[in-house]
Amino acid sequence: MSRPDPFSARLAAVRAFVAAALIGVAAVFVAAPARAATPAETFVQTNVDKGMQILNDHGVSTAQRNTQFRAFLLTLTDLKRIALYTLGPARRGATPAEQDAFVEAFKDFAFAVYGTEFAKYSGQTLKVTGSIQRSDGDYVVTTVLVDPNAPKNQEPIEVDFRVIGTEGKFFVTDITVAGLDLAITEQDQFSSYLAQHDNDIKTLTTDLHQHAEHIRSTGQLQ
Repeated sequence: MSRPDPFSARLAAVRAFVAAALIGVAAVFVAAPARAATPAETFVQTNVDKGMQILNDHGVSTAQRNTQFRAFLLTLTDLKRIALYTLGPARRGATPAEQDAFVEAFKDFAFAVYGTEFAKYSGQTLKVTGSIQRSDGDYVVTTVLVDPNAPKNQEPIEVDFRVIGTEGKFFVTDITVAGLDLAITEQDQFSSYLAQHDNDIKTLTTDLHQHAEHIRSTGQLQ
């Protein structure tokens, strides 16, 4: 399938994002035993358990699991905030209706990717190594992604989760994989796409929906 694709240049980053961003999709969070978990770390661990319960429930159909997991992700991540961030400066020129349509397209694309990719990361683990508080209500939880099938001398990938909020109302708003800030990466991709399409957000919105449908129908990210 040949058509403009704002994501193909960073396919490896997207896959790393999927492995990390799902948290519970294909990962088991292991709390560090030598210290008490912070509220932000507990938030991540609790949601990992929920995600794994959904994905391992083989008493329901695949479609039902996907629906349940989609609802779960909506409570875990602030996808609207992430989507609008990725628009960058283009957001200022978009009407509220255009922004809303883009957010829905972004979600459509994100869920299509998650549904296709999560099985590829089965068996991996996320192990917390610490966390820092950047400011009031703003935390970074540091983890490493461990693949039990990786060569013994291979270093695990560091994955940092940006968590915003207070205990009882946290959201994941950004992820950095091996030093790569993925929200900024997506923003760069969208900015490049818009520059090639007269800054037409409607065109980008349509492309995202088409790309999501392509992923669902073929099982391929490109």
